[in-house]
Amino acid sequence: MTPGDALSIVMPAKNEAVNLQKLLPLLQATLPGAELIVVNDGSTDNTVALCEALGVRVVSHQYSKGNGASIKSGARHASRDTVVFMDGDGQHKPADILRLYAVFCQGHDMVIGARSAATQASVGRLVANTLYNRLSSWMANQTIRDLTSGFRIVNRRKFLKFLYLLPNGFSYPTTITMSFFRAGYSVAYVDIEAGKREGKSHINLLKDGMRFFLIIFKIGTLYSPLKIFVPIAAGFFGLGVAYYLYTFFNFHTFTNMSAVLFITAVIVFLIGLVSEQVTTLIYKDSE
Repeated sequence: MTPGDALSIVMPAKNEAVNLQKLLPLLQATLPGAELIVVNDGSTDNTVALCEALGVRVVSHQYSKGNGASIKSGARHASRDTVVFMDGDGQHKPADILRLYAVFCQGHDMVIGARSAATQASVGRLVANTLYNRLSSWMANQTIRDLTSGFRIVNRRKFLKFLYLLPNGFSYPTTITMSFFRAGYSVAYVDIEAGKREGKSHINLLKDGMRFFLIIFKIGTLYSPLKIFVPIAAGFFGLGVAYYLYTFFNFHTFTNMSAVLFITAVIVFLIGLVSEQVTTLIYKDSE
């Protein structure tokens, strides 16, 4: 059995015909026997006609639902036990799938293509991804080399367990990566060089940039909320102590501000404690 016979390859696509006409034949030549699934996310170009002409399976959304929604649709329709997720814009090289699959066969549950700094789309995105990687590595006590990479190979059965957690937008890689780490599944990385896409990116830097801090907190709430909330609570408590000492030595009084800071510290800590228990319940059915 060739590697292709074991793989379903899922590619979200929205008006990516110009890239798919090069990518799909290359995939068919590199991985004969692989199940190719293009998830048409409301395209208005000839994406569907192109896929049908090449004998590639198409799953269509009646309207654009987002990258994460396309990933979920593709995972549901895949028939193989091992699924590759890659972009339909030509940035990911079919030959790299064989490298990811070789590492996957060593017993991992998910293998991720880690992009080099030189192949990040922009300086702003490089800075954001570096911050994500460092924060998530601290949260998980593991080295996470590329938290937001959309190029990965997974155990489909384990991936489907977390389908309900995945957002419909572009932050699905963050969610599934932290979920696998939290559940104790094995995650590995393989270095890749991402290519340049043709056509216009569907990522809106202003709109998606507004989600920056939401993703930061999602990293925490999906893994260990107390690692986020305890430092915040400690900060409020420290401010309360400092302000109390200032007012005590200067005015010999305990002010309402000190009381508010202390109460805030307790509330934040309790929220973190409850969040920790909720997170535990989320993963109670994982193996």
